[in-house]
Amino acid sequence: MGSTLADTPAANGSAALAGLRVLELGSMLAGPFVGSLLADFGAEVIKVEKPGKPDPLREWPPHKEGVPLWWKAMSRSKHTITLDVSRPEARAVTLALFERSDIVIENFRPGTLERWNLGPSQLQAEFPRIVWVRVSGYGQTGPYSAQGGYATIAECFSGLAAITGFPATGPMVSAFPLGDYLAGTFGAYGAMVALRARDQTGQGQVVDVSLFEPFLRILESMVVRYDQTGQKKPRLGNQMEEDVPRNIYPTADGGFIAISCGSQGIFENLMDAIEQPELKIDARFSSMALRVVNRDAIDRAVQEWMARQPVAVALERLVAHQVVAGRVNDIADVFADPHVIAREAIVSVEDALLGSLRLPAPVPRMSATPGAVRWTGHEPGAHNEYVFGDLLGLDRDVIAALRRQNVI
Repeated sequence: MGSTLADTPAANGSAALAGLRVLELGSMLAGPFVGSLLADFGAEVIKVEKPGKPDPLREWPPHKEGVPLWWKAMSRSKHTITLDVSRPEARAVTLALFERSDIVIENFRPGTLERWNLGPSQLQAEFPRIVWVRVSGYGQTGPYSAQGGYATIAECFSGLAAITGFPATGPMVSAFPLGDYLAGTFGAYGAMVALRARDQTGQGQVVDVSLFEPFLRILESMVVRYDQTGQKKPRLGNQMEEDVPRNIYPTADGGFIAISCGSQGIFENLMDAIEQPELKIDARFSSMALRVVNRDAIDRAVQEWMARQPVAVALERLVAHQVVAGRVNDIADVFADPHVIAREAIVSVEDALLGSLRLPAPVPRMSATPGAVRWTGHEPGAHNEYVFGDLLGLDRDVIAALRRQNVI
């Protein structure tokens, strides 16, 4: 761990998305994560913030000596400019940026761009090749489309929270904005699909991503089950209805180990590992269907064995018996893990304010055109001169006038 990824295709101009220009109008998380994923693989992403009112993510903790750390990660490899696209005085500059962009990302409340006369349908004739990625709480259509949305609400609305948590304590939601990151991932995927279609038709299109529908997509087993049987998935804490035993087990030294037995072979390996081979031929546990019915009995057997073992001893024995298991890591464990280090899953990037800054590496890994973190998130307007001067070719006097009007 410590690679800077300085000599990679994404850093030297031969990246997979080199030559692709993205205009990012969104704020906070879901929309900007679309831009972040595209920037990782070489797209030129221009991040727009309102003059005097920067992206609220800059205000979110954690901070170090006043420097916003989350921002540094989310806005990596992006050009940051200030421009109030809502102002009539900014329209010419905004349209000039649209003209030079392959993708426009926004996550305003639906109807906002249209109110500014910057909506896709309003500009389609002028910019037919633009791919618009629009991320919102409930999507661009439907009775709830005008409502604001956040990731936590999307988890609940989608049905995910109803099956998460323990029976006695009620629903739980993620401890971080999972919905924003999931929607951002689907948004980036949608952008790639739309660009592929543009290669064939010459036409851009709108990629409409709500925060709740990506959750619904991955909850496919719940959807088809309810449709065909009318049954709902139960809330089982860290257990899983379809996979028994599957749980997080405390160890004798205060650690935790996760186990998942998705097949009969793994179950039998687990019984050998916990020194109870007789349970392999116990009629109650001879198939997954029967183990589901008798989950408490088999789960208790694993729990009792685990409670007598230090985490390292238990994990070594489980791995030796080819049981799918892993310790529950906190972030310090992740940083120190030899596999994480060997994979360079966390990379070091030099930051002007913080020095060496470690961030998650681009995902997925590409054999020929790997991604790279070229720089960390910059201050508001850090690339105004490059974008307005070099890219758009605006005269210095024009830029100065826009600055005096607080347009940039």
